[in-house]
Amino acid sequence: MTTRLIVTLFVTSLAAGLVPAAAQTPGEVGAPRVRLAQSGPVPPVAEEDQISPRQIQQENRRPTRTPATQTSAPKPAAPMPAPKPRAAQPAQADARPTTGATAAAAAARPAARISAPRTISCSGVFGRESTHLKLAIAFDSKNLVFTEVDGPEGSKLNASVLFPNDPKRRLEVLWQNEASRADTSLIVIGGKSQWTGPKNMRLGMTLAALEKANGKPFSLSGLDQDNGGSVLDWKGGAMASLPGGCKVGVRFAADAKAKDEARAAAAGKELNSNDAVLKPARLTVTEIILGY
Repeated sequence: MTTRLIVTLFVTSLAAGLVPAAAQTPGEVGAPRVRLAQSGPVPPVAEEDQISPRQIQQENRRPTRTPATQTSAPKPAAPMPAPKPRAAQPAQADARPTTGATAAAAAARPAARISAPRTISCSGVFGRESTHLKLAIAFDSKNLVFTEVDGPEGSKLNASVLFPNDPKRRLEVLWQNEASRADTSLIVIGGKSQWTGPKNMRLGMTLAALEKANGKPFSLSGLDQDNGGSVLDWKGGAMASLPGGCKVGVRFAADAKAKDEARAAAAGKELNSNDAVLKPARLTVTEIILGY
Protein backbone atom coordinates (compact mmCIF):
# COMPACT_ATOMS: atom_id res chain seq x y z
CA MET A 1 0.00 0.00 0.00
CA THR A 2 2.78 2.43 0.84
CA THR A 3 4.51 1.87 -2.51
CA ARG A 4 1.27 2.30 -4.48
CA LEU A 5 0.51 5.54 -2.58
CA ILE A 6 3.97 6.95 -3.37
CA VAL A 7 3.61 6.10 -7.06
CA THR A 8 0.13 7.64 -7.19
CA LEU A 9 1.37 10.87 -5.57
CA PHE A 10 4.34 10.99 -7.96
CA VAL A 11 2.12 10.55 -11.04
CA THR A 12 -0.29 13.20 -9.75
CA SER A 13 2.62 15.60 -9.25
CA LEU A 14 3.78 15.02 -12.82
CA ALA A 15 0.33 15.79 -14.20
CA ALA A 16 0.11 19.00 -12.17
CA GLY A 17 3.60 20.13 -13.18
CA LEU A 18 4.90 20.00 -9.62
CA VAL A 19 7.83 17.73 -10.33
CA PRO A 20 10.95 19.70 -11.39
CA ALA A 21 11.89 19.69 -15.06
CA ALA A 22 15.11 17.84 -14.20
CA ALA A 23 13.01 14.77 -13.42
CA GLN A 24 11.75 14.61 -16.99
CA THR A 25 14.03 12.91 -19.50
CA PRO A 26 14.60 14.16 -23.06
CA GLY A 27 13.64 10.88 -24.67
CA GLU A 28 10.32 10.34 -22.84
CA VAL A 29 7.37 9.05 -24.85
CA GLY A 30 5.35 12.22 -24.25
CA ALA A 31 7.98 14.57 -25.67
CA PRO A 32 5.92 15.67 -28.71
CA ARG A 33 3.05 16.68 -26.40
CA VAL A 34 5.45 18.79 -24.32
CA ARG A 35 6.50 20.80 -27.38
CA LEU A 36 2.94 21.41 -28.49
CA ALA A 37 1.97 22.50 -24.97
CA GLN A 38 4.60 25.24 -24.90
CA SER A 39 2.51 27.49 -27.17
CA GLY A 40 -0.52 27.51 -24.81
CA PRO A 41 -2.00 26.27 -21.54
CA VAL A 42 -1.29 22.71 -20.47
CA PRO A 43 -4.41 20.59 -21.14
CA PRO A 44 -5.71 18.21 -18.48
CA VAL A 45 -3.98 14.85 -18.52
CA ALA A 46 -6.26 12.19 -19.95
CA GLU A 47 -6.53 8.83 -18.32
CA GLU A 48 -4.76 7.10 -21.20
CA ASP A 49 -1.81 9.54 -20.83
CA GLN A 50 -1.18 8.63 -17.19
CA ILE A 51 2.33 7.26 -16.57
CA SER A 52 2.54 3.78 -15.12
CA PRO A 53 5.20 2.63 -12.63
CA ARG A 54 6.73 0.50 -15.35
CA GLN A 55 7.21 3.58 -17.56
CA ILE A 56 8.85 5.41 -14.65
CA GLN A 57 11.32 2.58 -14.21
CA GLN A 58 12.15 2.64 -17.92
CA GLU A 59 12.62 6.41 -17.87
CA ASN A 60 14.98 6.17 -14.90
CA ARG A 61 17.28 3.94 -16.90
CA ARG A 62 17.64 6.48 -19.74
CA PRO A 63 20.41 9.14 -19.67
CA THR A 64 19.22 12.48 -18.29
CA ARG A 65 19.97 15.97 -19.49
CA THR A 66 20.27 19.10 -17.39
CA PRO A 67 17.58 21.83 -17.72
CA ALA A 68 20.21 24.21 -19.08
CA THR A 69 20.25 22.34 -22.41
CA GLN A 70 16.47 22.72 -22.86
CA THR A 71 15.15 25.85 -24.58
CA SER A 72 11.80 27.12 -25.75
CA ALA A 73 12.67 25.74 -29.19
CA PRO A 74 14.62 22.56 -28.30
CA LYS A 75 17.18 21.24 -30.74
CA PRO A 76 16.74 17.73 -32.13
CA ALA A 77 17.65 14.99 -29.70
CA ALA A 78 21.29 13.88 -29.66
CA PRO A 79 22.02 11.13 -32.20
CA MET A 80 21.12 7.79 -30.72
CA PRO A 81 19.32 4.71 -31.96
CA ALA A 82 15.66 5.52 -32.47
CA PRO A 83 12.85 4.45 -34.80
CA LYS A 84 12.62 6.37 -38.05
CA PRO A 85 10.01 9.15 -37.92
CA ARG A 86 6.64 8.27 -39.37
CA ALA A 87 6.94 11.18 -41.79
CA ALA A 88 9.59 9.23 -43.70
CA GLN A 89 7.31 6.22 -44.21
CA PRO A 90 5.11 7.74 -46.96
CA ALA A 91 8.25 8.25 -49.07
CA GLN A 92 8.86 4.51 -48.92
CA ALA A 93 5.28 3.82 -49.86
CA ASP A 94 5.50 6.26 -52.77
CA ALA A 95 8.42 4.29 -54.18
CA ARG A 96 6.04 1.39 -54.78
CA PRO A 97 3.29 2.02 -57.35
CA THR A 98 -0.26 1.63 -56.18
CA THR A 99 -2.51 -1.04 -57.56
CA GLY A 100 -4.01 1.44 -60.02
CA ALA A 101 -0.58 2.66 -61.13
CA THR A 102 0.60 -0.90 -61.60
CA ALA A 103 -2.39 -1.69 -63.79
CA ALA A 104 -1.84 1.45 -65.84
CA ALA A 105 1.85 0.62 -66.33
CA ALA A 106 0.98 -2.91 -67.38
CA ALA A 107 -1.56 -1.58 -69.85
CA ALA A 108 1.04 0.78 -71.31
CA ARG A 109 3.63 -1.95 -71.96
CA PRO A 110 1.92 -3.57 -74.95
CA ALA A 111 1.56 -0.17 -76.62
CA ALA A 112 5.29 0.42 -76.19
CA ARG A 113 6.14 -3.02 -77.58
CA ILE A 114 4.12 -2.65 -80.77
CA SER A 115 5.03 0.92 -81.68
CA ALA A 116 6.15 1.30 -85.31
CA PRO A 117 8.46 1.45 -87.12
CA ARG A 118 10.70 -1.34 -85.82
CA THR A 119 14.14 -2.53 -86.85
CA ILE A 120 15.06 -6.15 -87.52
CA SER A 121 18.48 -7.46 -86.59
CA CYS A 122 19.74 -11.01 -87.10
CA SER A 123 19.54 -11.78 -83.38
CA GLY A 124 17.07 -12.13 -80.51
CA VAL A 125 13.51 -12.93 -81.59
CA PHE A 126 14.67 -12.66 -85.23
CA GLY A 127 17.77 -14.77 -84.75
CA ARG A 128 18.44 -18.15 -86.32
CA GLU A 129 17.09 -20.08 -83.30
CA SER A 130 13.90 -18.09 -82.79
CA THR A 131 10.42 -19.64 -82.53
CA HIS A 132 6.76 -18.72 -82.92
CA LEU A 133 6.51 -18.77 -79.12
CA LYS A 134 9.31 -16.22 -78.71
CA LEU A 135 7.53 -13.89 -81.12
CA ALA A 136 4.28 -14.31 -79.17
CA ILE A 137 6.02 -13.40 -75.92
CA ALA A 138 7.77 -10.39 -77.42
CA PHE A 139 4.80 -8.92 -79.30
CA ASP A 140 1.77 -10.43 -77.49
CA SER A 141 0.04 -13.53 -78.84
CA LYS A 142 -3.01 -11.51 -79.94
CA ASN A 143 -0.78 -9.77 -82.53
CA LEU A 144 0.50 -13.02 -84.05
CA VAL A 145 -1.13 -15.68 -86.25
CA PHE A 146 0.14 -18.76 -88.07
CA THR A 147 -1.40 -18.74 -91.53
CA GLU A 148 -0.82 -19.01 -95.28
CA VAL A 149 1.08 -16.31 -97.14
CA ASP A 150 1.90 -15.78 -100.81
CA GLY A 151 4.95 -17.64 -102.13
CA PRO A 152 6.84 -17.53 -105.45
CA GLU A 153 4.93 -18.14 -108.69
CA GLY A 154 1.51 -18.09 -107.05
CA SER A 155 2.30 -20.72 -104.40
CA LYS A 156 1.17 -20.62 -100.76
CA LEU A 157 3.47 -20.99 -97.74
CA ASN A 158 2.83 -21.22 -94.00
CA ALA A 159 4.24 -18.44 -91.85
CA SER A 160 3.90 -16.67 -88.53
CA VAL A 161 2.52 -13.23 -89.31
CA LEU A 162 2.92 -10.30 -86.94
CA PHE A 163 0.11 -7.71 -87.01
CA PRO A 164 -1.75 -9.44 -89.88
CA ASN A 165 -4.46 -6.75 -90.01
CA ASP A 166 -2.12 -3.75 -89.97
CA PRO A 167 -0.31 -3.28 -93.34
CA LYS A 168 2.20 -0.85 -91.81
CA ARG A 169 3.30 -3.30 -89.11
CA ARG A 170 2.86 -6.59 -90.95
CA LEU A 171 5.84 -8.96 -90.92
CA GLU A 172 6.07 -12.56 -92.13
CA VAL A 173 8.38 -15.15 -90.56
CA LEU A 174 8.84 -18.58 -92.15
CA TRP A 175 10.34 -21.55 -90.30
CA GLN A 176 12.74 -24.29 -91.27
CA ASN A 177 10.94 -26.62 -88.85
CA GLU A 178 7.37 -25.80 -89.77
CA ALA A 179 5.82 -28.48 -87.55
CA SER A 180 7.25 -26.96 -84.36
CA ARG A 181 7.38 -23.43 -85.79
CA ALA A 182 11.04 -23.09 -84.92
CA ASP A 183 14.39 -22.17 -86.48
CA THR A 184 14.02 -19.06 -88.61
CA SER A 185 14.18 -19.57 -92.38
CA LEU A 186 12.99 -16.28 -93.90
CA ILE A 187 11.80 -12.89 -92.62
CA VAL A 188 9.84 -10.94 -95.23
CA ILE A 189 9.14 -7.19 -95.23
CA GLY A 190 6.69 -6.38 -98.01
CA GLY A 191 3.61 -4.44 -99.02
CA LYS A 192 3.34 -1.21 -97.03
CA SER A 193 5.25 -2.44 -94.00
CA GLN A 194 7.30 0.13 -92.10
CA TRP A 195 9.71 -2.38 -90.59
CA THR A 196 13.36 -1.67 -91.31
CA GLY A 197 16.17 -4.15 -91.89
CA PRO A 198 19.91 -4.04 -91.21
CA LYS A 199 21.71 -0.84 -92.20
CA ASN A 200 18.34 0.95 -92.04
CA MET A 201 17.02 -0.81 -95.16
CA ARG A 202 13.35 0.00 -95.79
CA LEU A 203 10.69 -0.23 -98.43
CA GLY A 204 10.67 2.69 -100.86
CA MET A 205 14.45 3.12 -100.55
CA THR A 206 16.04 4.36 -103.79
CA LEU A 207 18.73 2.47 -105.64
CA ALA A 208 21.25 5.20 -104.85
CA ALA A 209 20.45 5.08 -101.10
CA LEU A 210 20.82 1.30 -101.03
CA GLU A 211 24.13 1.53 -102.85
CA LYS A 212 25.32 4.03 -100.22
CA ALA A 213 24.28 1.68 -97.39
CA ASN A 214 26.21 -1.14 -99.05
CA GLY A 215 29.24 1.08 -99.35
CA LYS A 216 29.81 0.26 -103.02
CA PRO A 217 27.88 -0.66 -106.20
CA PHE A 218 26.27 -4.09 -106.49
CA SER A 219 24.81 -6.13 -109.32
CA LEU A 220 21.11 -6.75 -109.95
CA SER A 221 18.87 -8.49 -112.42
CA GLY A 222 16.78 -6.56 -114.91
CA LEU A 223 13.12 -5.66 -114.76
CA ASP A 224 11.89 -8.25 -117.25
CA GLN A 225 10.41 -10.40 -114.45
CA ASP A 226 6.83 -10.01 -113.27
CA ASN A 227 7.94 -9.33 -109.71
CA GLY A 228 10.66 -6.85 -110.69
CA GLY A 229 14.41 -7.01 -110.41
CA SER A 230 16.51 -8.29 -107.51
CA VAL A 231 20.03 -8.06 -106.11
CA LEU A 232 22.37 -10.70 -107.52
CA ASP A 233 25.61 -9.89 -105.72
CA TRP A 234 26.54 -7.32 -103.08
CA LYS A 235 30.11 -7.37 -104.42
CA GLY A 236 31.70 -7.63 -100.98
CA GLY A 237 29.86 -4.58 -99.61
CA ALA A 238 28.40 -4.09 -96.13
CA MET A 239 25.27 -6.07 -97.03
CA ALA A 240 27.30 -9.13 -97.97
CA SER A 241 28.22 -9.98 -94.36
CA LEU A 242 25.81 -9.05 -91.58
CA PRO A 243 26.17 -9.66 -87.83
CA GLY A 244 24.21 -12.76 -86.84
CA GLY A 245 24.96 -14.64 -90.03
CA CYS A 246 21.80 -13.82 -92.00
CA LYS A 247 21.72 -12.96 -95.70
CA VAL A 248 19.65 -10.16 -97.19
CA GLY A 249 17.87 -10.10 -100.53
CA VAL A 250 16.08 -7.17 -102.15
CA ARG A 251 13.53 -6.76 -104.93
CA PHE A 252 13.04 -3.60 -106.96
CA ALA A 253 10.33 -2.08 -109.08
CA ALA A 254 10.38 0.83 -111.50
CA ASP A 255 8.54 4.03 -110.70
CA ALA A 256 4.90 3.86 -111.78
CA LYS A 257 5.40 7.06 -113.79
CA ALA A 258 8.53 5.84 -115.57
CA LYS A 259 8.26 5.73 -119.36
CA ASP A 260 8.03 2.44 -121.23
CA GLU A 261 11.35 3.15 -122.90
CA ALA A 262 13.04 3.44 -119.50
CA ARG A 263 11.52 0.16 -118.33
CA ALA A 264 12.58 -1.62 -121.50
CA ALA A 265 16.15 -0.36 -121.16
CA ALA A 266 16.39 -1.83 -117.66
CA ALA A 267 14.86 -5.20 -118.56
CA GLY A 268 16.47 -8.53 -119.34
CA LYS A 269 19.99 -7.65 -118.29
CA GLU A 270 22.41 -8.06 -115.43
CA LEU A 271 23.44 -4.54 -114.51
CA ASN A 272 25.44 -2.68 -111.91
CA SER A 273 23.52 -0.46 -109.53
CA ASN A 274 25.40 2.62 -110.76
CA ASP A 275 24.65 1.95 -114.45
CA ALA A 276 23.22 5.07 -116.10
CA VAL A 277 20.55 3.06 -117.92
CA LEU A 278 18.77 2.45 -114.60
CA LYS A 279 18.32 6.09 -113.64
CA PRO A 280 15.30 6.86 -115.87
CA ALA A 281 13.43 3.87 -114.39
CA ARG A 282 13.85 5.29 -110.87
CA LEU A 283 14.00 1.92 -109.10
CA THR A 284 12.89 1.60 -105.48
CA VAL A 285 12.90 -1.27 -102.97
CA THR A 286 9.60 -3.20 -102.88
CA GLU A 287 10.57 -6.22 -100.76
CA ILE A 288 13.28 -7.11 -98.25
CA ILE A 289 14.00 -10.75 -97.38
CA LEU A 290 16.32 -11.87 -94.58
CA GLY A 291 17.28 -15.53 -94.60
CA TYR A 292 19.43 -18.10 -92.82
